[in-house]
Amino acid sequence: MQRRDFARALAGTALTAAIPQISRSQTKDVPFKLSIMLWTVYRDLPFEQRLEKVAEAGYRAVELVGEFEKWSDGDFRRINAKKKSLGITFDATAGLSKGIADPQTRDAFLAELNTFVRTVQKLECPAIIVLSGNRVENLPKQAHHDACVEALKRAADVAAKQNLTLLLENIDQEENPRYYLTSVAEGFEIVRKVGNPHVKFLYDFYHEQISEGNLIKKLKENIDFVGLVHIADVPGRHQPGTGEINYASIYRKLAELKYSGYAAMEFIPEGDPVAALRSAREMVISAVNQ
Repeated sequence: MQRRDFARALAGTALTAAIPQISRSQTKDVPFKLSIMLWTVYRDLPFEQRLEKVAEAGYRAVELVGEFEKWSDGDFRRINAKKKSLGITFDATAGLSKGIADPQTRDAFLAELNTFVRTVQKLECPAIIVLSGNRVENLPKQAHHDACVEALKRAADVAAKQNLTLLLENIDQEENPRYYLTSVAEGFEIVRKVGNPHVKFLYDFYHEQISEGNLIKKLKENIDFVGLVHIADVPGRHQPGTGEINYASIYRKLAELKYSGYAAMEFIPEGDPVAALRSAREMVISAVNQ
């Protein structure tokens, strides 16, 4: 199951000169780190120019979904050099095609994971996004749940050897009516049962608002198991402030809970993407400094 469809060069000297100031500002003003899910912006530009746009918007990290699938070893070296020159890191990536909720495909998932970690190492990326996959017809809910726990327990051993973190993600039923893990509450329960620090939960506020809501309560009760949060507003998956989610309150709660991981912007910008991303970043700074 594909997670999502994979979504001008700037003046290099001026852009590079601006990055240190942006980086210091973000470190000073935001207690947690900010990132961008790259599939959401500038999909028609060459990859390195997309990174330049991210830097222009004031971000130091991006997340990937498989843009690297056809890269050669030379491509990996060139793009890693480019991201370093811009002060950018790859903080997480999707890219596994196998899910974990089907016990019959567990061995295939683990085999794919063992292969994929080599790609992740080439990306110099510390975290892999894991999907439950779709429900299996006639398989009881508890069997799906148990399969997720067992697969992640075994996958955690692979991740530990490479010092990687696995991030289990929820997806709402409107985006994929067949997807198994639509509940954040169950996702946290699975991670608790796995009981390994190399397995965390990717709390996607956009998906959970559509599925069940009550976002901050679940965040507060499970903060120790949160490895990453994803940001987009409902409806429409646009930038915070365009819909019904009170992201200012969420940002303040993240700061209060001393969350130190990444908050990744995964929205489809309305208007100019750089302006929308800058505005989203400024909302975070304003909220946590009130």
